[in-house]
Amino acid sequence: MGPLEEPRLVAETGQEARVAQILEPVLKDIGYRLVRIKLSPMNGLTLQIMAERPDGSMSIDDCETVSRAVSPVLDIEDPIRGQYHLEISSPGIDRPLVRRSDFTTWAGHVAKLETRTLINGRKRYKGRIISTSDEAVTFRRDEPAPDDDEFTLPFAEIAEAKLVLGDDLIREALRRDKALRQANRQLADDDDFDGDDAEDETTRDH
Repeated sequence: MGPLEEPRLVAETGQEARVAQILEPVLKDIGYRLVRIKLSPMNGLTLQIMAERPDGSMSIDDCETVSRAVSPVLDIEDPIRGQYHLEISSPGIDRPLVRRSDFTTWAGHVAKLETRTLINGRKRYKGRIISTSDEAVTFRRDEPAPDDDEFTLPFAEIAEAKLVLGDDLIREALRRDKALRQANRQLADDDDFDGDDAEDETTRDH
């Protein structure tokens, strides 16, 4: 399964679910993954579409690309009554965790979660991501607890999850962003080099 095909664990409900159903295939077609759809009363009514590339990046240019792709679809399908503002955003540093791979990618960092049903008498959890399996994710509590320091939650029970902003997360996010920018810059340089070669060959053929 490729990164664009990996399903989300956390799904919207109601009107937001309808928007997600419409837009998720549109985003996939242009090479992006849907992270979250959120309708909020900000500025009257705001539709936030949170998206990312498969590598987790999302630049201003990417936001503009997504906006150009989804705007005509929203106009045609008209899933939201009345006027609203469209906002395209990146997941941010304290990002939502919506796919199994998100928990693997950010292992070692703290997340807070809410489960669909009561598990051991509670629905809200906070802990450092330790490991993942096909069906569950294991955390370690940062604060001393009367019971076991580690706990495991089934992916099927996770209703909402996001990273907790902290110095270690900020440092890691900046490090990854720098590495990704360098890799993309190198890739662009390689493409330019290949393109020049192709152009030169074509010119020589003429």
